[in-house]
Amino acid sequence: MARAATIGNGSVLVGIDSRGQVRDFYHPYAGHSNHVSGGSGSYWHRIGVWVDGQFAWLEESSWDISVKVHPKQMNTEIEARNERLGVKLHMRDIVHNEVNVFLRNVLVTNEGAAGRTIKIFFAQQFRISESRRGDTGMYDPRVNSLIHYKGHNTFLIHATLGGKSFTDYSLGIFDIEGKDGTFRDAEDGDLQKNNIEHGSVDSVLGLTFQADAGQTTEVNYWIAVGTNIEEVHGLHGYVITERPERLRTSVENYWRVWVDKESRDLSVLPKPVQELYRHSLHVIRVHADKGGGIIASSDSDMLNQGRDNYSYVWPRDGVVAAEAMSRGGYQDTAKRFYTFVADLLEADGYLMHKYRVDGVLGSSWHPWVRNGTMALPIQEDETASIIHYLWRFYDRTHNIEFIESLYNKFIEPAAEFLCEYIDHETGLPLQSYDLWEEKYGTSTYTAASVYGGLAAAAHFSSLLGKMRNQKTYEAAAAKVKAGILKELYLEDFGVFVKLARSDESELFFDHTIDSSSLHGLVQFGVLDYTDPRIATFAKIVDEKLCVQTEHGCGYVRYEGDQYYTAADTNTPNPWLPCTLWRAQQIIAVAKSKQDLVAALGLIEWATTTASPSGILAEQVHPHTHEPLSASPLVWSHAEYVIAVDEYLKKFKILK
Repeated sequence: MARAATIGNGSVLVGIDSRGQVRDFYHPYAGHSNHVSGGSGSYWHRIGVWVDGQFAWLEESSWDISVKVHPKQMNTEIEARNERLGVKLHMRDIVHNEVNVFLRNVLVTNEGAAGRTIKIFFAQQFRISESRRGDTGMYDPRVNSLIHYKGHNTFLIHATLGGKSFTDYSLGIFDIEGKDGTFRDAEDGDLQKNNIEHGSVDSVLGLTFQADAGQTTEVNYWIAVGTNIEEVHGLHGYVITERPERLRTSVENYWRVWVDKESRDLSVLPKPVQELYRHSLHVIRVHADKGGGIIASSDSDMLNQGRDNYSYVWPRDGVVAAEAMSRGGYQDTAKRFYTFVADLLEADGYLMHKYRVDGVLGSSWHPWVRNGTMALPIQEDETASIIHYLWRFYDRTHNIEFIESLYNKFIEPAAEFLCEYIDHETGLPLQSYDLWEEKYGTSTYTAASVYGGLAAAAHFSSLLGKMRNQKTYEAAAAKVKAGILKELYLEDFGVFVKLARSDESELFFDHTIDSSSLHGLVQFGVLDYTDPRIATFAKIVDEKLCVQTEHGCGYVRYEGDQYYTAADTNTPNPWLPCTLWRAQQIIAVAKSKQDLVAALGLIEWATTTASPSGILAEQVHPHTHEPLSASPLVWSHAEYVIAVDEYLKKFKILK
């Protein structure tokens, strides 16, 4: 189930599903570990209501539910109505921006014709440290709260009604020994008050109140997370002292000021685009850890369809997100990312496939041996693109002290690797995995990124007076560019190949039309947008990769893409990043405001694919716009921000 909302503060990241229930709870990093759905299986924190002997959890179809996110306040707005029960819930969720507390405010309205007794239950299923073993759950009478703990992760759960704490609770086991979970204990409206359990532990607490017809009752619920019981006791005391309503107002004010930091005029954009632009900045920020790493997605449901999820830092995805944040005026987020990734560089000057947000090497399927020979298991564009975007960051900020701190540590050794990792016959970079992580060879996109990285390294060297390095990097960049234009361009067809693969000194070419080939050539400056070869190639990309959907045109990755392709379609799925790349290209060549109409159309198409709460997926079903694969995908939101930024800049100067 795609996430309807994500909220966080750089240490805690909470994912809310389309039923308004907590599916992900990351701590102490924004992306590691997930203490709810991080283990095998699918678990969540439930909410249920009992009234007149009837009971329903929010995941049941009897509830009509909408989940939205306030475009400026980073809080959820959830409406849930159950006609059978005659109850309506209005919920607002926040994660405090300074302390590690998740707060949920619930307004319960009795929509029945008479006064009734209503009970609301909150059930927690934790997989602390993404493991099903060794958890402890207990009722702590010192603070009248439920506590789950294991190792260095401790969770305190509390709820109040009218300022008074909950009195009903129970703890037990779930998903072992034939037990569904203690949440089942709530379904008859009564809890057994078991005080402690260990193993695979879940808990449930309940609040009971009388409500007249039409009366609304307020409930506050929170989870405090820390490294030990003493710490969460302190956080709990802070919430009690400051009061949930004051904390909620403070957090909402903080994010309102944060999103309006640059006071940017968005008035020329349709309102839905304005709102999604702001929300995209929020989404990226939520996925940016306090230590600098920016994860690709917090959607842990990927675990249920494969071997892993997207909660890793891919240097490529991360640097595009950093670029988007820098454009939005959030230089600190971008700066933290560059510092983070600089520390990951291998001694020989390259970055690996992906990393955990704590800086540890992530999982990979790229082997060190191919055909009996050692081969680097890298995607070279991930190293090269960091230098390229770092130059853009400098061009925007002129922070020479920051660049100087990274030159010897990252820029120079990475550029030296790019220079050495070149086939001296063709001038092309040696083989690595392409950006789609599927093909091994030298893709047009990767080659273009190497050119861009070397050109940027030359600029940095000139800036710092390192003339020998400047000449070396300029010469290498020129060699790579010449290799691209000679080896990867098919003049008779007007296209650049997807990839070249060498086998015993012979080059074999993959002629598949790939949207990344066009994007890489112009993004990294190999050719100008106005170059006739780019203009011709762009027309072919439009012809081959644009999929007409019910809401407009979206672009697929490449011809014949099968990743998540649905059986009921005859085309690959449109990808959000690829569609927004094309928008950026159209903007770049626009000579009048009329020329921008097509680009805005693509941006609006992307906007229509967003969930009601403003979440963009990696790709969507071509007919239904159902989100497929990871949702949210930070890369999609980042390209959206960049496309809107380019549109606004071009609109301002055109007539």
